Amino acid sequence: MNIQIFGSSKCFDTKKAQRWFKERRMKFQYVDLPSKGLSPREYQSVKQKIGFEALLNTKCKAYEELYMPYITPEAREEKLVENPILFRTPIVRNGKEATVGYCPEIWETWE
Repeated sequence: MNIQIFGSSKCFDTKKAQRWFKERRMKFQYVDLPSKGLSPREYQSVKQKIGFEALLNTKCKAYEELYMPYITPEAREEKLVENPILFRTPIVRNGKEATVGYCPEIWETWE
């Protein structure tokens, strides 16, 4: 099992996800999303499993500041990859499986 948690240190759901895995003594790798981002292959893998709209955080300030609602879908995807702050967190990966947000009911099936 190779679990990765992509999140922000300021995000409460990311902290809850880390705590959930620690309590079950499941090893995971934490990646700080705002500073590191997702690699293009990781992004494609997660997008294929979850979908673009689920990855996009429409409630953050940067969403409006970068004019995300008003640009083409191709440009939205490019801006998302360039600005990791636009991702909803946490993104939790286990091989080809992935979730966005706090989803312990799905993570239990990974044990």
